[in-house]
Amino acid sequence: MMMIMAGMVFLPVQAQQGLSARAIMQRSIDVAQVAGMEAVTELRITDAKGHVRTRKIAIASKKEAGMEKRIIKFLEPADVKGTGLLVYDYPDKNDEMWLYMPAIRKTRKIVSSEKGKNFMGSEFSNADMAAPNLNDFRFKKLGEGTVDGVPCYKIEMTPVSGSVAREYGFAKKDVWIGKKDFVMRKALYYDDEGEVVKVLTATNVQPVDPAHKKYLAREMTMVNEQNGRKSYFRMLQVQYNPNVKEEYFTLGYLERR
Repeated sequence: MMMIMAGMVFLPVQAQQGLSARAIMQRSIDVAQVAGMEAVTELRITDAKGHVRTRKIAIASKKEAGMEKRIIKFLEPADVKGTGLLVYDYPDKNDEMWLYMPAIRKTRKIVSSEKGKNFMGSEFSNADMAAPNLNDFRFKKLGEGTVDGVPCYKIEMTPVSGSVAREYGFAKKDVWIGKKDFVMRKALYYDDEGEVVKVLTATNVQPVDPAHKKYLAREMTMVNEQNGRKSYFRMLQVQYNPNVKEEYFTLGYLERR
């Protein structure tokens, strides 16, 4: 998700051990950001009764001047074809997001209060479509652990205010970050009562830009522990392309069918 996908420059072991919780989170964001990429993905949404809906999606991203631009356009099925999301992911200020709905031929900007809402009926949120603004959180090391045999740092993320918590849709989040590659492998999302709401797992980590040691988790599953719903995201095709067309990241292209 993209949000939530994961180069890095390998550090000596002692240097890595001395990283702060915030520095580890920054590294995990840096790992996921490539100069440019195009991909075709599948999103499977399973409801509490086991009914499955499948969507095919095209994604393109490009990093320039410290920010990352991303466009997500639905290809299939017919009832969502043409629906798109354009994201300007800034490193030091609030992201900008625009949603295009072809049924009403209208583009609208997603406001902060909507970022914690579900993305196109899935268990992923609109906020998951962009990297978090680190200034919005306090970070704490909770120790270390393993996820699928991968040694990880365990980090706690707490929103700095109630309004930020409402914006992102969770009161606290625990994340497991790979100690070697800094790819996020798992995350737990908590509500105001301290109960786990959702569990994210990221698997099938592969290099997307080997020359710069950039990595992506090509499969992600988000399970809602409170309503029994599940969403599964899988990259079918991925191509590193630092020369992605700039026109892809415009409102004009977002509205093109």
